[in-house]
Amino acid sequence: MHPDEATLAELQAQVIACERCERLRSYCAAIARTKKKAWRDWEYWGRPVPSFGDPQARLLIIGLAPAAHGANRTGRMFTGDRSGDLLYRVLYRTGFASQPESRSREDGLELRDAYITAAVRCAPPANRPTREEIARCREYLERELDLLANVKVVVALGRLAFDVYLSVLRDRRLVRRRSAFPFAHNREHRIAPELPVLISSYHPSQQNTLTGRLTEAMFTAVFRRAHRLIERQDAGDRATAS
Repeated sequence: MHPDEATLAELQAQVIACERCERLRSYCAAIARTKKKAWRDWEYWGRPVPSFGDPQARLLIIGLAPAAHGANRTGRMFTGDRSGDLLYRVLYRTGFASQPESRSREDGLELRDAYITAAVRCAPPANRPTREEIARCREYLERELDLLANVKVVVALGRLAFDVYLSVLRDRRLVRRRSAFPFAHNREHRIAPELPVLISSYHPSQQNTLTGRLTEAMFTAVFRRAHRLIERQDAGDRATAS
């Protein structure tokens, strides 16, 4: 195992054990006890949800937070809810996942050249973490950014994930102003030659998909763009090396 892989595994163990946000921990534990009628036979995860994927990934996907009856139930990011249904179907179609469905963390799905994380690791009430909760959780994302050394493209799902990622870059003095990077669907942001290309995308939530704001074709286009950018950058690196 590569040293960074071991460190990533250690980091995820710390995420699972995290107790920094009393409101979120109480909410997730209460949901895990009461459950949803459709999932009453499940043993809910009920803890902070770790990131997962290929430690050598060239694509990093940043979401908002676990869903109360999705990842808070299954223990794996974007697994067990409608957002994940769309995400994994599209990742499979574009070559970043081994199968088009994700039902549980034991279902055999593997990410290929991709890694999935989130701005917040606990399910928040009404899907709205507070500013303080986001700040407490940001350290985990920052450490992942340092350990995922091969990332060439970052896809931020939703404005909050987009803002959190840019806030990390701003605080590291890698960007001057957050406002220099407007959020829009499938918009490509080239921040600096040494940094990954950032793609902003609408979140695959039902709020967006049921209203038609985000279609499957629109979402697929994001990951096709990511794939092209990765291949183009790799071709450039090979040309430079030769």
